[in-house]
Amino acid sequence: MPKNKQPEWDRFFEKAVKDVLSPNSKVLDIGAGLRIDASRGNEEDLGRAWIKPLIKDVTYHVMDQVDTYHPDFVGDIMSMPFEDESYDSIICLAVLEHVPRPWDAMSEMFRVLKPGGKIFVYVPFLSPYHAMPGYYGDYFRYTEDGIRSLCEKFTNLKIAPVRGPIETLAHLLPGKFDSNFIRMIGRKLDGLRKSSGKQVSGYNFTATKPHVIS
Repeated sequence: MPKNKQPEWDRFFEKAVKDVLSPNSKVLDIGAGLRIDASRGNEEDLGRAWIKPLIKDVTYHVMDQVDTYHPDFVGDIMSMPFEDESYDSIICLAVLEHVPRPWDAMSEMFRVLKPGGKIFVYVPFLSPYHAMPGYYGDYFRYTEDGIRSLCEKFTNLKIAPVRGPIETLAHLLPGKFDSNFIRMIGRKLDGLRKSSGKQVSGYNFTATKPHVIS
């Protein structure tokens, strides 16, 4: 899609990915949320093929709580099996809604990051229930206020809403009523609004572990 037609959240996503996958860095992808390797995730997003060349220049590890999808490490995000300051960047996309104690998960990501290290996270707000019985539950949804609370130890927090309220409504429609065509209409209608408000599908956000911890 031409950059001038990309939604703002897609531009934020692209920039965040390039930032956390900076050359020669050590990167942890919790839950394989980048969806770039079908052998280490439950699906591959072919629209993200542009990310694969970036992976070649970093040390890229996947951690999941089970070994079903062949991660590099099996571990619990609330108590990760890594030493302090192990990674330059952490990616955690569509995971925190499935974590019983997300504040513990954020504390662990902070611990595992090197000073100056970055996190890139996606969390849902107005989004359908999507537990996978026997694998993970579906516990939480997040507002901007909630994100700021979870990131109180981090600095340089940047938050980007995903979808406006009308497109989000289309996203919430069941089954056959949820289509790309209906979502596109919603996106165009959202574009006519002076303010999209806070009724969005979710949020991408990035934050940095400070070099000096107070």
